[in-house]
Amino acid sequence: MAAQLLPGPSGELIVKNAKYVSVHESAIEKLADRVILGIKEKEINVENFSQHEHHPAAKDPNAVNWIFLIDTLNFCFWTPGHDATKWKVEGQTGYFALCAAINRAMREGIDMTNPSFYVSITLEQMEKILRSDEPDTKAPLLEERVRCLHEVGRVLLDRYDGLFENCVRACNGSAVRLLQRVVDEFPCFRDDAILKHGENNSIETPVTFYKRAQILVGDLWSCFRGEGLGKFDDIDAITMFADYRVPQVLVHFGTLSYSEQLMALLKEDKLLENGCREELEIRGASIHIVERLKVVTREKLIANHPDIKPSCVNAILLDHFLWDYRRKHAAELEYIPFHKTVSVYY
Repeated sequence: MAAQLLPGPSGELIVKNAKYVSVHESAIEKLADRVILGIKEKEINVENFSQHEHHPAAKDPNAVNWIFLIDTLNFCFWTPGHDATKWKVEGQTGYFALCAAINRAMREGIDMTNPSFYVSITLEQMEKILRSDEPDTKAPLLEERVRCLHEVGRVLLDRYDGLFENCVRACNGSAVRLLQRVVDEFPCFRDDAILKHGENNSIETPVTFYKRAQILVGDLWSCFRGEGLGKFDDIDAITMFADYRVPQVLVHFGTLSYSEQLMALLKEDKLLENGCREELEIRGASIHIVERLKVVTREKLIANHPDIKPSCVNAILLDHFLWDYRRKHAAELEYIPFHKTVSVYY
């Protein structure tokens, strides 16, 4: 079997062999103009991460362990059924509900970012920490979240003196080395699959998405604004974070389209298995489109906006922009179904 590809090349290979999705270059060109507007209006800016009320500042001594904890738990916040976002904390949904719950626990005196605490956290403790605004609603996949915390807590304590910062420093400013170390040493971050392609699907190529591992690197880069502990010389190797919601935005902007067969499947609201062909194609195409969007945007900046540094845009910031766009225009985008996969990987 071939060696595993990083997410960027994985997305490209998946799109080249796609059966259910199509990528539209002309729409990517048009979306690049919208991105440039977002850069000018500071809608797309590395400062936005630390300025969010739920995120820590770089000077916070718990910042790195907080980011690691959050991204260990950053998966599958929706619940099957009509109201997919019924789990809410302090009025927030999804990822920000998780942030609100963890910050609430810290205010209540729980040593939440310390792996010595969460390495033996119980299901009952986890349920209380992630308690919903609605008493009859529970956070999804509680048992899996406890299992993930036990797993990563043990590794942090055994190898890094309980500090994720020590893991980051061991990678000497390389995003790729950090990404590889995270997926090698913390199995719950190992978000990969097998793509079957070629004549009669005779070729099997291991592909990767690494959504949570990449977002972990991206959050460190964002929190530290690409400096100090967040300085990675190869940050461009990090792609967007292939999830449920960004594909909705890519379809909305016309950069991605689904075959009639896939659209019908999504409208039926059926669960897709993690690793199935349809899911691989949606996630792989999302990565490939955002990589192309990054390239096209930079080309347009160089050609038409010499006052703006091309490096001010990368896949991390494009993902933030697209993900935020979906949240701001949630009602408007509901006409596009999102794929539903119960998974600890995203």
